[in-house]
Amino acid sequence: MILQEQLTDNQIEELGIRQWPIWEKEISRFSYVYEEEELCYFLEGIVVIETEQGATTIKKGDYITFPKGLSCVWDIKEPVRKHYLFR
Repeated sequence: MILQEQLTDNQIEELGIRQWPIWEKEISRFSYVYEEEELCYFLEGIVVIETEQGATTIKKGDYITFPKGLSCVWDIKEPVRKHYLFR
């Protein structure tokens, strides 16, 4: 299950998100399987993540946890820019 949250500036600072690497991707559609848990904070863009449980729309300001083992389709509607951390 995808966990979607909104963070305060203090939480962003405490987690060190601004020091995480940045990933960018143009409008596209692709399949992905998470071999590790991924934490990410969206700086720009809109993406619809499709799973067997349904679709989740993610946008600027969303803090997302993708669980290990998740199989999904990324449908990027607007170019994405996000901080990310695998663990």
